[in-house]
Amino acid sequence: MTLSGKMKFSPGDNLKTPMTINILLQTTIPTTADDWSIARFSLLRDYLSSLTDDNGKQLCQVVGRDRITDMDGNDPILSSLDQSDFDQLWLFALDVGDGLSPQDIAGINQFRRRGGGILSTRDHQDMGCSMCGIIDIGDTHYFHTQNPDPDTSRLTRDDPYTTYINYPNYHSGANGDYQKISATEPLHPLMKNPNSPSGKIEFFPAHPHEGGIGIPKTNPHARVVATSKSIVTQREFNLIVAQESYQDAQGNHLGRAIANSSFHHFVDYNWDISQGCPSFVDEPPGKGMTENPQALQDIQAYVKNAVFWLSHRQ
Repeated sequence: MTLSGKMKFSPGDNLKTPMTINILLQTTIPTTADDWSIARFSLLRDYLSSLTDDNGKQLCQVVGRDRITDMDGNDPILSSLDQSDFDQLWLFALDVGDGLSPQDIAGINQFRRRGGGILSTRDHQDMGCSMCGIIDIGDTHYFHTQNPDPDTSRLTRDDPYTTYINYPNYHSGANGDYQKISATEPLHPLMKNPNSPSGKIEFFPAHPHEGGIGIPKTNPHARVVATSKSIVTQREFNLIVAQESYQDAQGNHLGRAIANSSFHHFVDYNWDISQGCPSFVDEPPGKGMTENPQALQDIQAYVKNAVFWLSHRQ
């Protein structure tokens, strides 16, 4: 499988400014060869870097990095993110509680207060729970031991096969396969795909145990824009939550944010299983993503939409 070539955008893609979008792809774990380190997000990085305007100008400058710490246990980039030139943070929270220091969280929160856009994602159980202190985002992600789903009927296993993983663990399919998703109405800009027969995104990479996301009743600025369904229990679960920008009590205009239920929507292995995976992944993979071209086109359309929506260009 190869990625599609340079993407050209027409005026209908709402590109209002030629300014470059600076994106940080960031994991919350140190570089480890046999793990989901940032090197395993190379297809995403390459696709983002391939986006161009009608004049062939590169639209995104992309930096990918894993977490590093200084003598005080802080990541020097994240803890001062508000002082950086980045426009967007794509945060792949792969830790189980120790992936972000209080200073890192403070830097991320200040970044959003100055208008930075954030895409956040994690996976099953407590993976990514270090995000709990991030404004809005921490309340949107549900974990096993922190910020659990307020719907107590969901505090139960969904994936019965990988027995060492507990809830939330929605089984949307095998790694390497795709899941059929449902865009909520009215159709959100994140879910549009003019090259799809339906005009909307219909497929996402699947994963055997996705995490849980939702919206607190106290948050009027967010909504669920896509759902999926467990292939085991047929239970519907939230796939994507979109958080609009708003002005806080101190007068800060917070940037937009997106929450995804699993980082496996973006990792190389789930776009193309021939890219390989860490040795601890023991579920048998599928081949749906390589057999259905629209599945790859849909996730790429979503990635493109996310870039422009987070930058208020849609």
